Amino acid sequence: MKQTAFFTFILLMLGSTLSFAQKSGGSAGYQTAAGLRAGGYSSGVTVKHFLSGKNNVAFEGLVTTEYKARGARVTLLLEKHHPIKEVKGLQFYYGAGAHLGFYRGRYYFDDYRYYKGRKYDSYRAYYYDDHMYVTPGADLILGLEYKMEDLPFVLGVDYKPFFEVFDGYAGLYNDAAVSLRFAF
Repeated sequence: MKQTAFFTFILLMLGSTLSFAQKSGGSAGYQTAAGLRAGGYSSGVTVKHFLSGKNNVAFEGLVTTEYKARGARVTLLLEKHHPIKEVKGLQFYYGAGAHLGFYRGRYYFDDYRYYKGRKYDSYRAYYYDDHMYVTPGADLILGLEYKMEDLPFVLGVDYKPFFEVFDGYAGLYNDAAVSLRFAF
């Protein structure tokens, strides 16, 4: 119940933040788009909104879950888009942002524990704890997206490496994804 209330709150905050911007869209062919993101490391909901003016700058908000973790991550990215003039509707973009992840429990690995004190009899053990972990991190993004000319859909592919601090440990992770958004 708490997770549902949290996700609802985040989506309402994203929606209300995006509704205050003026309608412009630049050369993107759309102002706001919302849809799904399916990746190799994480998948979820994506909302992209272009800021007012002709500068092709957009905010993208992601609410994702990982396949191997029990939790979710909320990400906010600032992106700069560059239209590719040879193909109408195709854009290259890059950007950076930050995220906050919430995970319940983790598996960790304890290697080479000795069995009953004998020197060469060892085994490997996996442990699990059931604590709630909050993981802040930084994200980069690089991608291509195509706004379909006669349809209100945006198809995108991106590569999003991110750095995360997790219970005193830091890690660099790679995530690539395909997204399909409905433009309005």
